[in-house]
Amino acid sequence: MARPIWTGVLSFGLVTLPVALYSATESHTVSFHQIQRGTADRVRTRRVNERTGEEVSYSEIVKGYELAEVEYVIVEPEELEQLSPGRSRTIEIRGFVDLDQVDPIFFDTTYYLGPKGKEYAKIYALLVKALEESNRAGVSLFAMRGKEYLTAVQAEKGMLVTHTMHFADEVRDPRREVDDLPAATTAVGEKELAAARQLIDMLAVDWNPDEYHDTFAEQVRELIEAKAAGKEIAVSQGPQETPTNVVDLMDVLNRSLATAKDRATADQEAEEAKPSRHRARKAAPRTSRTPKTASGKKTITAKRAQPAAGAKKRTGTSSKAEDLGALTKAELYKRASDLDIPQRSTMNRDQLQHALERAQRPRGRRLRTAS
Repeated sequence: MARPIWTGVLSFGLVTLPVALYSATESHTVSFHQIQRGTADRVRTRRVNERTGEEVSYSEIVKGYELAEVEYVIVEPEELEQLSPGRSRTIEIRGFVDLDQVDPIFFDTTYYLGPKGKEYAKIYALLVKALEESNRAGVSLFAMRGKEYLTAVQAEKGMLVTHTMHFADEVRDPRREVDDLPAATTAVGEKELAAARQLIDMLAVDWNPDEYHDTFAEQVRELIEAKAAGKEIAVSQGPQETPTNVVDLMDVLNRSLATAKDRATADQEAEEAKPSRHRARKAAPRTSRTPKTASGKKTITAKRAQPAAGAKKRTGTSSKAEDLGALTKAELYKRASDLDIPQRSTMNRDQLQHALERAQRPRGRRLRTAS
C-alpha cells in the first residue's frame, strides 16, 4: 500500500473526519543523467558566482527579487519561513459549490482522500454519499509543503478525491492570449456544419483511457533497449500535416466521411474474420525494420528474418497490401495522409501498415455522404 503524503482532519460544520492524502497519478517519463560525450562521466550542476566564477556554498545563498538590472531586494530564507503557511493539519471546508459551476480549467492536481482508520469508515461513507447525491464539492484552503492551496473535495467512484485548484488570477484570459480566434458571429455554412456533425457522430467512441498510451515514452524506451543491445536506430517524425484549405473544406469533410465509413466497414469485416486472420498472421514471418532518418537514410537495427525454404507467403491480405511491407514509415505516413486515415500521427510503422491494408481491402456499397 502507498504511504500518505499528508495526514490531518477534514472538517465541515461541527463534523470532523481524520483523513490521509495519497497521490492519484504517477509520471512514467523516462529520466536521463547528463553524460560527457565519449565518456561515462556524469555532468554535475554547481552554484557558481557569475562574476568571479567561484563555487558558492548553499549556506551563502539568499534570494533576490529583481527591481531593475543589477538592482535587487534581498530576502533571507528565515524571513520567508516566517511567512510560510507551514503544514496545515486541517482541511476546513468553507462551503459546498455545484460542480457544474466550476470550469475544469481551475483544476490542477488530483489526490485520493481516504479515512485514517477503519473506525472512521461510517462517517467517511456518509460524506461520500451526500456529496454524490448533491453533485457538490467542498471548497477549502490548506497548506502543504510550504504552500497554501485552494482545494475542492468531491465524491468520485465511491470515495473522496481532492483537487488542488488554480486561483482566479492564475487563469489567463484566452481572448488576450490566443491570436486569430474567430468572432462569435462568424458564419458557417449549413451543409458544412451538417457534414462536420455527421463526421463527429461517426467518429464518436466510448471513453476508454486504456486505449491511449504515451507513444513517445514507449519509443524512448525501445530506443534505449535497442542501443543497450548494441543496435543503432533513428526515428523520423514523418511529413508535416497540411492545413485544411478553407476553399476545400467541404471536399475534405466529404472525403473524411467516406474514410470514416470505410474504416467502420473494415472494422466490422475484421471482427467477423478475426479467427482466420489470426491464423494467417501466426504463419507469417516477422521482420525487424526501422524508419528513415530525417536525412532520408535508413539505419537497420537487425537483419531481416529470412523465411525458410518452401515457407508459404502470408495469406489474408491482397497483393497490394503485401507491397506495403517494403515501404518506410515516412512513405506509409504519406499514403495514410492521402487516404485521410484518422489518428495517423500517433501510429508507429506497423500500425500505419495495418491501417493502410484495411483501407485497401475491397469495400461493399458506400453510403451516401453529405453534399
